[in-house]
Amino acid sequence: MRALVTGCAGFIGSQLAESLLGDGHEVVGVDALTDTYASAVKLGNLERSREFESFSFREVDLTDTPLDRLVEECDPIFHLAAEPGVRTSWGDRFESYTRNNVLATQRLLEAAKRWPDKRVVFASSSSIYGDAELLPTPEDVLPRPFSPYGVTKLAAEHLCALYQGNYGVDAVALRYFSVYGPRQRPDMAFHRFCRAALRGEPLTIFGTGEQTRDFTFVADVVAATRAAAITRAAGGQVYNVGGGSRVSVNEALELIASFAGRPLEIRHLESEKGDVRDTGADTLRARRELGFNPTTTVEAGLQAEFEWMRNQERDPIHASN
Repeated sequence: MRALVTGCAGFIGSQLAESLLGDGHEVVGVDALTDTYASAVKLGNLERSREFESFSFREVDLTDTPLDRLVEECDPIFHLAAEPGVRTSWGDRFESYTRNNVLATQRLLEAAKRWPDKRVVFASSSSIYGDAELLPTPEDVLPRPFSPYGVTKLAAEHLCALYQGNYGVDAVALRYFSVYGPRQRPDMAFHRFCRAALRGEPLTIFGTGEQTRDFTFVADVVAATRAAAITRAAGGQVYNVGGGSRVSVNEALELIASFAGRPLEIRHLESEKGDVRDTGADTLRARRELGFNPTTTVEAGLQAEFEWMRNQERDPIHASN
C-alpha cells in the first residue's frame, strides 16, 4: 500500500509510519510542525522513517493546502494530525483546536469524497466521553465531552459520519485512551513524571492521584490503527482502543519511583478544568472486529518510556524541551 499519514512527526504518527515502512509499504507523511512543542523534537521523531527510500515527508498545513493530489496518490489515509491536549483547549487557544481538529478534518474528507473507496482512519479520543457514567465505557453510550478538546474531536467524528452518509467516504474512527510510551509529548503526564524522576526534581500532579486512566501503549495503538485500515467490515464504525490496564496515577508514580530507585517528591494542585475522574474502555467491539489484542502491561510499557526518557536526557535537544 501507499499510505498517507497526517501528523507523521508526532508521538503516534511517527511510530505508525515506521511500522508501515518496516513491513514494506510506502508512506507519504505530512505534518504542519505546529508550535505545540519544539519542531526539532518532531523532526527527530522522523529519523528512522527517513532511512527508508519509500518514505517522503511534506510540511503541509491541512487547513490551507490543496489536498486532492495527496489523497489521490494514497490509500489508505491515516488522519492523526490534530491540536492535542485537554487543559490547553480553553480560552484563546480554542481557535487552534477548531482549525486543526475540525477544519483540517473537514478539508481532508472533502478531498476524499472524490475517491470514496479509499479508507480513512481517523484518530479520535476517549475525551469525547467526558465523565462517563458507565465503566468500562462502550462505544454506544451518549458522548458527553468535558473539555473543548473533546468537543472538537467529537465534531470531527460527526464529520466522518456525515461524509460517509452523504458521499460514501469509507471512514473509521478510533477512540484512543491515554496513549503513552516512547516519544510521548513533553506536556503529557508520564513524560513529565519520568523526566522529573530522572532529574531528581519535584513533580506536579493535578488532583489526589486517585483518578484512573485506561493507559494504552503506543505499539498497541499502532496495531489497532493498522487493522482498522484493512478490515473491510470496519467501514463506518467507531472503536475504542484501550490497553485494558486501568490504574491510578498514584500506582503509576509508584512504578516510576521503582525504576528511578528513589522516592519521588510529589506536589499536588487542584484538578484542572476539563479533567475527568476515570476512564475505561470497553474494547469488545475492537477485539471482535479488528482482532485488537493489547499485549503491553502498564509496568512494561512505562519501563520502556522511562528508559527512552533516560536516553533523551543525554540528548541536549530533547533535554531542553
